Amino acid sequence: MDALTRRRHQLTRRPTSDRPAHALTRSLVLATALVLSVTACSSSTSKSTDGATRSAQPRADAQDINPQPLERVKDGGELRSPLQQWITQWNPLQVDGTYGDSVEIMKMIEPSIFRVDATGTYQPVPDFLVSATVVSTAPQVVLYKLNPKAKWSDGKPLSYLDFKAQWQAASGKDTAFNVATTAGYDQIGDVAQGADASEVRVTFDKPYADWQTLFYPLLPAAGIGTADDFNKGWVEKVPITGNAFKIGALDKSAQTVTVVPDPNWWGTKPKLDKFTYRVLSSSAITQSFLNNEIDYASAGRADSYSQLKADPNAVIRSASPWDEVHIAFGSNGPMADQKVRQALEKAIDRPSLIKVVNKGVPVDFPLLGNHILMTNQVGYQDNSGQWGKLDLAGAKQLLSDAGWQDAGAGQPRTKDGRPLELHFILAQGTSQQSVDLATATQNMLLQAGVKLDIDRVPDNDINEKYINVGKFDLATWRNTGSFPPSTTVPLFEEPVGDNVFANYSKLSTPEIDGLLKQAAATLDPVAAAKLYNQADAKIWELGHSLEIYQRPQVTAYRKGLANFGATGLADTDYTKVGWEK
Repeated sequence: MDALTRRRHQLTRRPTSDRPAHALTRSLVLATALVLSVTACSSSTSKSTDGATRSAQPRADAQDINPQPLERVKDGGELRSPLQQWITQWNPLQVDGTYGDSVEIMKMIEPSIFRVDATGTYQPVPDFLVSATVVSTAPQVVLYKLNPKAKWSDGKPLSYLDFKAQWQAASGKDTAFNVATTAGYDQIGDVAQGADASEVRVTFDKPYADWQTLFYPLLPAAGIGTADDFNKGWVEKVPITGNAFKIGALDKSAQTVTVVPDPNWWGTKPKLDKFTYRVLSSSAITQSFLNNEIDYASAGRADSYSQLKADPNAVIRSASPWDEVHIAFGSNGPMADQKVRQALEKAIDRPSLIKVVNKGVPVDFPLLGNHILMTNQVGYQDNSGQWGKLDLAGAKQLLSDAGWQDAGAGQPRTKDGRPLELHFILAQGTSQQSVDLATATQNMLLQAGVKLDIDRVPDNDINEKYINVGKFDLATWRNTGSFPPSTTVPLFEEPVGDNVFANYSKLSTPEIDGLLKQAAATLDPVAAAKLYNQADAKIWELGHSLEIYQRPQVTAYRKGLANFGATGLADTDYTKVGWEK
């Protein structure tokens, strides 16, 4: 495990280690010569300096999930999954509840009124939603018509009351609700009943282009109506569910979570009897797959790929999801000075870091020049400018300008008698890939006169005691599935009091905040992309975080696993997941 991960539509954080993010996908098919080709996308390959034959980056709308009709999928069985850490907060709207695995499980057990397809398009889920339509643009009004069969585990039907409670909790108007993001919800003016309780009329004070990202998943009014319920009512438990599955057991001593079909489900009966999640360190996941203890494992590192590709029971699949790896900068001590953060940007050689982590992996890791848009997204442009290029002389000058005086080669700079010493936080169980990235960064910064200590902390502490509270100088994690782009707003949003949203660096400016929120309210996608790119250039200049690469998904799945895998931009329909007959 490394740091964290934020997951799609709900702003999800993942360690830079490797529980695969179920996102974009294109299959990597093993050939006898161990040369991998990407199905249904560019077949061009190149030979890297480490000897691995590289495949072209998978196309954005590609998928590889071994799609099978339901009649070819067995009834019953179990899917065994790795879990990166024990889940404490289950409310995905709460600031501590955005951890990737918990958000994904919550989409199995709470209503997901939309499901994203492989192109990134939101499609209504008929089990919950008959229709959702923009019925007015001035003001913007969305009319939701709910499936009258849809109900919560307490027997209450889904209604406008649930939408209203979620809006009120996440709008930011009551700061007692410690929300992960107010994006979109803070632009709603009213939520009211339509023709009846199953019809919901949402009126926006300001236009919100990505309105389909809201109420996703939907939570019950009975579980989030008060700040106490919202913040504490989902700790170590899920009080109410409303999807095809429910929690079977939360066994903290065994570090396992089981998810089972809900017999009261009104839709198509799920194929599997059980999903079992077990907490495993990153270093244990590969061996657990080889021991037939789990059914998928990331192959995105050289060590894991070399072992998993040789397993006769494994099939390797790959994709290009919204998945980025960056080095986050803190805002305490010397890092409070923008010049110091900018100096770090100039002192770190990003292409060299990519070579370190890409070694032995057969899919190129593309250099990323944007915090908001991925390289295969419409509107992407490289906004890194001078801040994304190695410039050691420029880094040294910025540090001198900040008052940190050169102490000679191999020595940290000093200011007021104190050495320039920073700390890179890593989880104890982090992957060797991330350790190598941190070590390479350490060596690069020393050339500029910055002493960087690599601090290993307990896996279960990395979130709540370090990242979530901004107790780091440098750290690395993955933000995954943050599309449409408005869902990235909380990453760079100005903190309000103690609420940092998902901006763990606590770094922002009114200009960045304003540009991002203006973009989120812009219905023209071309105009919105222009605003997002303007904001991104300012994020680079601020020294908020250093983007490194867009991370392809390269994962080993057990043969015979159907309707599950490298989904790309798409969501998984867990009712269809199972084993081939």
